[in-house]
Amino acid sequence: MAFTADSSFAKPAVFGGIFAALNKLTEAMQRRRVYRTTVNELSALSDRDLSDLGLSRASIRRLAQDAANAL
Repeated sequence: MAFTADSSFAKPAVFGGIFAALNKLTEAMQRRRVYRTTVNELSALSDRDLSDLGLSRASIRRLAQDAANAL
C-alpha cells in the first residue's frame, strides 16, 4: 500500500482581493467625478440654454447618473 503526504495548502489570494477592492474603489471614484462634473456643468447653464439642448433642470441628475454609469 502506498501513501503520499501532501502538506501544501491552498494559499488565499490576499493580494488579488486587495487589488480587486482598490480597482472597485477607483472605478467608483471615477463615476462619482463624472457625476459631479456633469451636474455642475449642466447646473451652470441657464434655463434657456438647457431648453436649447432639449433638457430641463429636473433631468440634470438623471443625465449625470446615466453619464456616470456609461463608464
